[in-house]
Amino acid sequence: MRKQRKPYVTLKRTGGKARWYYRLTWFEGARRRERFIPLPDDPDSEEFDRTYWSIRSGTSEEVQRPKKETWRQLVMAYRGSAGFRKLAPRTQKSYNDTIEWILSANADKAVSTITKQKLRDLHVKYGETPRKADMLVQMVSILVNFARTQLEWAVTNPAEGLTLYGKQREYEPWPEWMVKALPDAPLIVRSAAELILGTGQRPSAAIVMRRDQFHGEWMTVTDEKGDESYEIFCPQELRVYLASLPVAGQHVIPRNLTQPMRYDSVEKAFRAWRTDLGDRARPFSLHGLRKLSIIRLAEAGCTDAEIQAITNQSAQTVAYYRKRANRKKLSRAAMERNGDRT
Repeated sequence: MRKQRKPYVTLKRTGGKARWYYRLTWFEGARRRERFIPLPDDPDSEEFDRTYWSIRSGTSEEVQRPKKETWRQLVMAYRGSAGFRKLAPRTQKSYNDTIEWILSANADKAVSTITKQKLRDLHVKYGETPRKADMLVQMVSILVNFARTQLEWAVTNPAEGLTLYGKQREYEPWPEWMVKALPDAPLIVRSAAELILGTGQRPSAAIVMRRDQFHGEWMTVTDEKGDESYEIFCPQELRVYLASLPVAGQHVIPRNLTQPMRYDSVEKAFRAWRTDLGDRARPFSLHGLRKLSIIRLAEAGCTDAEIQAITNQSAQTVAYYRKRANRKKLSRAAMERNGDRT
């Protein structure tokens, strides 16, 4: 037998019998790993050469190991953890929305494929919606830290050191010219706007409303933040609009027969419509409609308690937007009420 000169090949003896192996080594973080893959008995044979080179080139089935440490595996472990189960229902939903966003493009990819530069680029890409962009970075950080501390994966946190946009200024209520432009907006944009303005709810809650939540003069709305549902009066304008819509599913803005349109899809359509309106529309978001609903209620003479009964917002938020109400309308309503008492 001629001397074996191929790199990574070693002869091992087990139970008195010698056999050739390909010695495969790699690192997992700082930990060195190795594996011995059996080779044919005759090192001078063509079969030996074929097997050797297929292993070394990575085409052999022996080295086609299943993918490990993927985002899907990480998410499954995280969702099953005690820490996730202890979260409030609304927090779980918020986390899950971002998790599904991450999984949509990365489920079967290794966690290590999302580098700091790639995450930074995504953060900038979605900077127009800073809360969404920040939530992406925060969720990646939570998941990767879980992988490191609980699963003992040798991964680095790409979110470490990235600067978040942070809390943004209060949302600007829509001007009347923008509200008057709604009849020419795409149907899903107008429907979302009518629901937000008519119910006073958060855009994410308004967009997923079902038709059976509307019953005559009343409607059932959900405060996602407080995980609470309650009945409030449904304004005539909203009832008329809903009656004009074709029924295409269980939801007012349907994705199909049983599912609502996704918030991202509605928000994307809104941004495209806002761009068509020009630069003066740029400061306004779907959330601004909820703020406009507070102002309209204040202008109609509603007390803070009455506004809170509809929008379920904090007294501080209601007070902030009450200041934006039209002073002329407020003064007229106040004078008329005072005249009624004399």
